[in-house]
Amino acid sequence: MNVVRKIGQLILVLFFITFGVTLLMRLLPGDAAGTLFPYGTPEELDQVRALLGTDKNVFAYYFDWLWNFLHGDLGYYFAATFGDTVKVTSMLAQTAPRTLLIMVYTMTFSILVSIPLGVFLGYKSGSRTDKVISNSLFTISSVPSFATGLFLSYFVAMTLNLVNPTGYIPLTENVGEHFKSVLLPVVSLSISLIATFTRLLRSDVISTLREDFVTMASSKGLSNRWILFRHVLRPSSLTLLTIAAINIGSLIGGAVIIETIFGLNGVGMFLVSSIAGRQYLAVQSLVALTAIVFVTANVLVDLLYSVLDPRVRVQHGSQK
Repeated sequence: MNVVRKIGQLILVLFFITFGVTLLMRLLPGDAAGTLFPYGTPEELDQVRALLGTDKNVFAYYFDWLWNFLHGDLGYYFAATFGDTVKVTSMLAQTAPRTLLIMVYTMTFSILVSIPLGVFLGYKSGSRTDKVISNSLFTISSVPSFATGLFLSYFVAMTLNLVNPTGYIPLTENVGEHFKSVLLPVVSLSISLIATFTRLLRSDVISTLREDFVTMASSKGLSNRWILFRHVLRPSSLTLLTIAAINIGSLIGGAVIIETIFGLNGVGMFLVSSIAGRQYLAVQSLVALTAIVFVTANVLVDLLYSVLDPRVRVQHGSQK
């Protein structure tokens, strides 16, 4: 029943998000067809409005778009020349893999670095090492990803000439060059995440170390490493998972700027150009897909709570 309720909440949230975007796009001043083709004839503009759906009221437009979206039709992207259109699915096939890989690399790298560092700082709480690293992480967490990206682009790519400052090499083309092309974007997005994740995990580890079951495990003569990573890490990782899921949305926002800095031409740049060009169908579909990824990640993390911490299962059972 909990899964069914979560799925119902997911559907409701997605409805409000996508319909809200529809209303916002309709409230923009001017005519979308006229923006796309300022020198088009009245007949041509009427054709564009029909393809966009802006010749219908907002409710008819939304449910037509929703029906097509559920059947895999994400609409069209209008080129500069009248009559030339490209399917949004075709453009996503080119841009989405880049952004998805960057997000996967960023989140994986951030978590792999944050977990051992956060556990170590929690165990060493109050020590000189903990104070120095924690204060440094606090400073780093306030630095925006675009500032880190600009610094790395100038210092690592242009000054030291270690990697190319712009461009993307597909994984299937050359594995080594692929990782070199995504190294700076991933590090730019990861720095602030690592600082945030580590500080949160450190705080939860300190709290968990005071629990009775940790004291009992210690009294049995178990090693500190076993206690930390077998008994302490799992219940301490709930906040980390929640923040990681929430940051999936912020990663997409950060990708807009990072993709521009490093010339990756991913979904972020695609979304920006679609908004600027009043590409209704593209914007609607991109926002819907982003919302699906974001909300689904949060629901999955919520369901994983009971797996990571038995205390959550007990609470759910008592509520029933």
